[in-house]
Formats: sequence, C-alpha cells, structure tokens
Amino acid sequence: MDKNTVTGLVLIVAIMIVFGIFNSKQAAKYDAEKQMQDSIARVREVAGKHELPVADSLNNFTGDTLPANSPLDSAFQAAIQKQEEFYTIENDLLKVTLTNIGGRMYSAELKGFSTYSQKPLMLFNGKNNDFSFEFDANQATVLTSKLAFEPVGETQIVMNQNDTLVQLPLRLALGNGYIEYVYKMRPNSYLVDLDVRFVGLKEYLEPRQTYLELLWTMNSPQQEKGFSNENNYTELAYKFPGETSIEKLSGRNKENLEELPVKINWIAFKQQFFSAILINKSNFDGATMKSVTYNEKNIDGLIKRFETKTAVPYNSAEAGQNYALSFYLGTNHYNTLKSYDMSFEKLVPISWIGIDGLINKYIIIPVFNFFENFISNYGIIILILTLLIKLIIFPFTRKSYVSMAKMRLLKPEIDKIAAKYPKKEDAMKKQQETMTLYKKNGASMFGGCLPMLLQFPILIAMFRFFPSSFELRQKAFLWADDLSGYDSVWDLPFSIPFYGDHVSLFALLMAISMFFYTKITMSSQSQSQNSMPGMKFMSLYFMPVMMLCFCNNFSSGLSYYYLLSNIITIGQMWFIRKYIVKDEDLLKKMKEHAKQPVKKSKFQMKLEEMQRQQQLQQKNRKKR
Repeated sequence: MDKNTVTGLVLIVAIMIVFGIFNSKQAAKYDAEKQMQDSIARVREVAGKHELPVADSLNNFTGDTLPANSPLDSAFQAAIQKQEEFYTIENDLLKVTLTNIGGRMYSAELKGFSTYSQKPLMLFNGKNNDFSFEFDANQATVLTSKLAFEPVGETQIVMNQNDTLVQLPLRLALGNGYIEYVYKMRPNSYLVDLDVRFVGLKEYLEPRQTYLELLWTMNSPQQEKGFSNENNYTELAYKFPGETSIEKLSGRNKENLEELPVKINWIAFKQQFFSAILINKSNFDGATMKSVTYNEKNIDGLIKRFETKTAVPYNSAEAGQNYALSFYLGTNHYNTLKSYDMSFEKLVPISWIGIDGLINKYIIIPVFNFFENFISNYGIIILILTLLIKLIIFPFTRKSYVSMAKMRLLKPEIDKIAAKYPKKEDAMKKQQETMTLYKKNGASMFGGCLPMLLQFPILIAMFRFFPSSFELRQKAFLWADDLSGYDSVWDLPFSIPFYGDHVSLFALLMAISMFFYTKITMSSQSQSQNSMPGMKFMSLYFMPVMMLCFCNNFSSGLSYYYLLSNIITIGQMWFIRKYIVKDEDLLKKMKEHAKQPVKKSKFQMKLEEMQRQQQLQQKNRKKR
C-alpha cells in the first residue's frame, strides 16, 4: 500500500468520524420524530378514528401538594396531617413495603438477587416513586399520594407454605365513604394484584367527571455493571389490547415524551434485567408517558426517571367504582415473563431482523436452559453452544474453503485472460471468458460468501441475546466477574474516546483472533479477490480495531463467543486444508470437471447476447 493510499484512507476515516459526531444530534432528533410518527400511525391502526380522553401532559406534572387555600373539608385535612408509617407484604420471591401516605408501594425488593455492588436488589425505593389517583373534589384537585391511608387488619404479612393468597387492605376514610387499596400476593409469583375501590364518594367528587387520572412514576436505579450499557436497555414500553407486539418510547434522547389517545393494556418501566409493569385488566383510556435519562455521574446512582399519567373511566351515577390493577415486579427472564401469558416476554430484545429472533427463541434459549440443568459454568455452556453451531455449519465452511481454493488455483488462467484483453472496450469479452473458466472448472466467485450469509443472523442473534440474557447476569468466568457486562483487567485513569476507561481482555483477544482469521482467509483467496489495497486495509486492520472499541464496553459473554467462533473457524480451515481438501487433489478434480461439456447458464447466455450487441455497435461505428 503506497503513501497516497494510506493518506486517503486516513482522511476518509477522519471525515466519517467527524461527520458521525456532527450528525448524531440530528440523527437522534430524526429517530425520535420518526418513532413518534410510527406510534401515531400505530395508534390510528389500533383505535381507528375513535379518540379517548388523555391526561394532561406530564410536562406540567410535578406531583406537588394540594393547592394552597383549597376549600377542603376536615376529612382531607385530617388525612394530610398524619405521620408516615410502613407495612410489608411478602411471598417467597418478593417483599413489598407499603406506606400509609398515599397507600402506595414504597419499595419492592426481589429476593435472591443483589446488585453488582452486592446490595439487596430494590426494583424501586424511596419517596421519589409515586402512585396516585388524581380527581376533582370540592373545587380542588386531589392527589391520593398526599393523603394518609389506614391499614385494615395485619400490617406485616409474610406468606407461609400453606397460603394460597395473602392480602393487605389500606383504606382512606372520607366522610361517609372511602377509597380502599387491597394488595394481594400469591405464592411463587411476581404479580401483585391491586383492587382499587371508590365507595360512597358522590358528595366529594365532581359529578361531571367521566374519568380519573392515575399517575405512576419511578426512578430506575443502576443495578448492573456499566452505566452506558444498562442505560441502553432501560426503557419505557407499553402494549395495546389485543396485540401481541409491544411499543417502546424512544430512548436515544435525554428526555422523551409521548401522548397516546387510545386504550393501553399495560405499561412497563423496564430495566436491563428487571421490570415493573402496571396492568389494567379493563385497559387504560389513553396515557401520557415520559422518560428522562439522568447524568452518568449523579450521586443517587439512578439511570432513568419514568412518568406516566393515564385515564380510567368514572361514572358518578354509580355508588362505587372498582378498578382491578396488577403489578409485575420481577425478572426479565424470558420463560418467566412468557409464563404470565400477557406478552411480557416481548420486553426481552431477542430480535432485530426477524430470523435472529427465531434463532434465539427456538435454539439459543432452549440450549441454554437445557445445559444449565447439568452445567453451572456458563463459560462452558457458551463453549458448547459455539461448538454446536460450528459443527452444524461445517459443511458450508468446507464448501466456502473449496470455493476460495479453486479461485486461487485458477489465478494463472485468470491472469492470461486479463493479458489477452487489456483494453477497456474488451471488458465484456474478458468477463465472459472468466465466467466460462469458472463454469468449466466448477468454481464460483461468490461461493465463499455462503457461510458468511448463514452466520450473519446467528451473529445478530448473539448480539441481541448476550447483553439482555438474564441467564448470564452476574455469572463469572475466568477473569470476567459478570458475562452480561464488560470484563476489565486494567482500569485506566482516563477515558479514551470511542474506547472507554478500561481494557477488556476478552474484547482484545477477540480483535486479535479476528485479525488472524482475516489474514488466513486472505491467504486462501486468489490475489484478484483481495487485490484492492483499501479493502484489504479495512478488513485486516480497521474492522478488528472497530470491533475492539465496540466490544470493550459490551457484554464480555459476546466477546468471548466471537473469540471462540474465530478460533474454531481457524482450526476448521487448517483441518480442511491439511486433511480434507489438498491443492493437488482439488486441481485434479478441476481438470476432470473441465473435460465435461459446459452448460451455459441464462446469465452467460445473456452476457453473450450483450457482447454480440456490443460488437455490432462497434462495427456500425467503424462503417460511419
């Protein structure tokens, strides 16, 4: 490669980087607008032209106390002045702490799990999380989260092995009526049912109200290793009734807002490996949703803040109003989510191009679930999985190598054809003779691409599976303490742009193996196949460096898989060349194949016809 080529490639890379940085904000804005338009189109598809009442924009929602000097009666005043108290209800999987202020869930602890820093895993915790009904009463806007509820019965309930259901009612007495929240738990379930009852409140609620607003907010804490990677998988999602697919609020912008004037079945505040999902069996009548990304260096260790404001119907003519709600407060384990039969499993990002989702769903996940019954080391499971995949596609790898070897052996003949037709106007003739040579010897210039095409959806499937796989969470292997996050053998005192502030050994070894794999592949090809110096530089040097930078902050399990895949493929190619396909044997078969009559393909016949037309045009020009 000469000096001018190197300079040109460096300038091209520099321009691409500068343009990417300059264009990132515009791309993010475009993606957000596009997603909003897609959501609106989706809304119209689901709801037709029938629009529903939607809560006011969350831009104006702050969750402040009731307005000063509001004409509230003594019942409300008494409820505001009470001290905060806490109650608990728990089963074998989940411990929920309730507060009398608002009758809401104050925190949710998932048993048997811990954060990366080995603290109890709290799905949410603290006063900044809210659940509240908002309605008009006595010419004032009331938030139930500001009013004190009273427990009815026991306040510390732990489910024992004989219980099939435990419940803890909290009641807000208002004159002759009340608002009651009844929290229910069942064994071995992440579902918490919440029955909401408005009883005898005609004298308090405005009679013209046709719906109540339900506010639900949550601060999502950092649970895993690496803010950036966890932030990518922390998002707000929702599902329309009657649909199996789900929609997601765009997560690329620091702040995202979306208003949906249609019925919604459930709303999820999703973390990387855990989710809080609010389900309404009768559906919500529209929603406004908002997500805000915190600064990475925030002292509270938070990732995102989620806010929703939904509407539920209210009929003032009825004596009471009942709302059957449920919360899923649990893991993003695919089979666990699927067991609830509410499309929760769609929260796990296993698909990107379609076929990769099928690979994950029917191959990767079942294989992992099968082997984890016998093997506790997930590094070994990944090794077995990689060997199985390579064994399945080995026939195509062999075919690819044979194709590249034929092209290499035909190199002298191809050079003769190139020397025979040096002029540009003879390009058609040169191509036709080259195609005939390939056909005669049973070679194909595209034969080596087949295994890459077959492996592409598998690579995409792995790219989607590893960072979101609950199975790999906090599973250690060799020097990696968590295969779902990055591994680090050296923490740098500074951060390198596009790379990070640490050195991932798995990513480094993967990049090195990628370099040697590319080098060996190029040595197996003919000189004409890799004669472009720019492409050679991109494949041999640029791509491994790019993958190193990308994978340095990604799942170490993914880098480990790519490393194994490259090493096994290199071993397969060595084995094929040494023991299966030898050059002298292959050359002999090619000569025997060349003796057979050549059947022209439709493409060749079309090419010959084009050549005849070209020759005819040249003759006509000479006559003129």
